[in-house]
Amino acid sequence: MRRRNVPPPASTSGPNASRAGWSLEFEVTPPACHGGWGGAGKTISVAGPSVIFVYMIIGFMLFFVMRAMGQLLLSNLNYKSFSDFAGDLLGPWAGFFTGWTYWFCWVVTGVADVIAIAGYAEQLWPGIQLWVPGVATIIILLLLNLPTVKAFGETEFWFALIKIVAVVALIVVGLVMIFTGFQSNAGTATFTNLWSHGGFFPKEFMGFVAGFQIAVFAFVGIELAGTAAAETKNPEHNLPRAINAIPLRVMLFYVGALIILMSVTPWTEFKAGQSPFIAMFSLAGLGIAATVVNLVVLTSAMSSANSGIYSTSRMVFGLASDGDAPRLFGRLSRRKVPQNALLLSRVLLLAGVALLYAGKDVGEAFDMVTTVSAVCFMFVWSIVLASYLVFRKRRPELHAASPFKMPGGIPMVWVVFAFVAFLVWALTTQPNTLTALLVTPVWFAVLGVAYAVVRRSPVHQARVAEWKAMSDAETAAAG
Repeated sequence: MRRRNVPPPASTSGPNASRAGWSLEFEVTPPACHGGWGGAGKTISVAGPSVIFVYMIIGFMLFFVMRAMGQLLLSNLNYKSFSDFAGDLLGPWAGFFTGWTYWFCWVVTGVADVIAIAGYAEQLWPGIQLWVPGVATIIILLLLNLPTVKAFGETEFWFALIKIVAVVALIVVGLVMIFTGFQSNAGTATFTNLWSHGGFFPKEFMGFVAGFQIAVFAFVGIELAGTAAAETKNPEHNLPRAINAIPLRVMLFYVGALIILMSVTPWTEFKAGQSPFIAMFSLAGLGIAATVVNLVVLTSAMSSANSGIYSTSRMVFGLASDGDAPRLFGRLSRRKVPQNALLLSRVLLLAGVALLYAGKDVGEAFDMVTTVSAVCFMFVWSIVLASYLVFRKRRPELHAASPFKMPGGIPMVWVVFAFVAFLVWALTTQPNTLTALLVTPVWFAVLGVAYAVVRRSPVHQARVAEWKAMSDAETAAAG
């Protein structure tokens, strides 16, 4: 099976190579900084301090997904994404469904980011028409991505740097407030606030479950750390380093930040739709810093949307190269940018502007869109695990020779599958997330119809025949 012909990412060459790779390596971002409009505030308000364990559990489980993906990518350096190895191991249908679903994931995530940016802008400039920042965001990101691939790497470098500096500043300021016994209307800043207001599970088990509904969206895009590293000049070194660093980044960006926030202010003070990051700096008397943090979280949402633009345009380009998308999207501009694929994703982001006026408020629209995005990403993560199982069965010699094996092997895959099933169940426990969960299968129905058409083409039938012959030969050899 051939690898898709995808334009080289910003991390492979040029003066900004190290910057692009470094910024994507830090795609794991703090809660409410992945476009989550008040996301951390809502998660804390529904789950209390147990939200700390929510992020730890999600991060722990997704680490194994990343390790499985890393082992597969390193088993064949012609693989540059999970769509490549899914099509190779599971069949052309998997490449089609995974590629288009991943594209859809990032389009929906981009819509969520547009909604989030409008919410942040409204806090900065009360009274602004919500469509203004939404449309402005789409135009700015389009202009940033159209010129050259290098522009993406440069933009992401600064976005990542801003996010990292902001989180470190929050942790440092919070620690100073805690160790100096800072007093506010909410009480004294102290680590005992974590358990002195009803314990770690004040909302009991169902409150704990509700935290998963919101928190899982904060992890979408985690796979970029691996796929970006796979595109570098030395993936054997860079990919394991990027993936193995994920637990540390989760502990810093998620767990560390949440512990500080709920120590400075009891969890009972947090509300949905209000950024706890901004509230903490305001509480410290750093009004200007609070405004800066508002700009930071807005920038972070821009970063997420920027990553989505890059990912979706390259994925559609690859699908077009394989005959799984119209040829129109397989063309490059003179600067080697898939501009037609880029424009397709940008036009669809306008749906975010429409959703701003469809619900009762920005938060309601955001909840609906993020649930759809999370479900689609869970499908992609499951495809990675299914590909790993087939890899172990058909290519045992490659598994044995792998220098970067997935810890836990096959049993751990089934543990993660069980966790994904738990996440799906968690989404059924609240009306708004249940509605979004029930709507999501429509996407897969549309894909099924599209694939029924695509599979009739001579090119696709030849690919299926080639894959079947290869699969049969490998299965016989491994038998």
